[in-house]
Amino acid sequence: MSDNRHITRTALLLALTLIFQSLRFFIPLPPFLSTFIIGSLVNASLLIAAEKAGLWPAAVISLIAPIVAYFQQLLPLPVFIIPVALGNAVYVLLFLLCRQWGSIARIAIAAIGKTGILYISFAWLLTFVAIPAKIAAGIMLAMSWPQLITGVMGGILSFLIARRIR
Repeated sequence: MSDNRHITRTALLLALTLIFQSLRFFIPLPPFLSTFIIGSLVNASLLIAAEKAGLWPAAVISLIAPIVAYFQQLLPLPVFIIPVALGNAVYVLLFLLCRQWGSIARIAIAAIGKTGILYISFAWLLTFVAIPAKIAAGIMLAMSWPQLITGVMGGILSFLIARRIR
């Protein structure tokens, strides 16, 4: 693929990821439901980027998405950008590393890896950051099993969509 096509594909996937991430501002859904829908769409975009553009473009999208989320006030502190970006990058990397294991296994491993990184890094980070206990509990809930579900759903969506993309 030429450099221009590669950059264009990456830019389009980044734009799509950011549009999905911004849907909560345009579609009135309860926060818990929007987490599952939007999280699944964003995760699908990350894996499609990995599959169709490669590791580095997907890593760039993995980093830019939480930066934008912070500016959208979806992450309460800028330090939270780091574990979210790391979780996204681990999701993409594990998905690519497990190519030989089949679709179900690679989706499951990537989702488990992302969930584990997010949960552990936020648990560790919240020992240093002074925020109200209720907010910390909400963050820890959001970084636990919902991440596993959105990771798996995003993987299933990416599998269905990526097959249709040249």
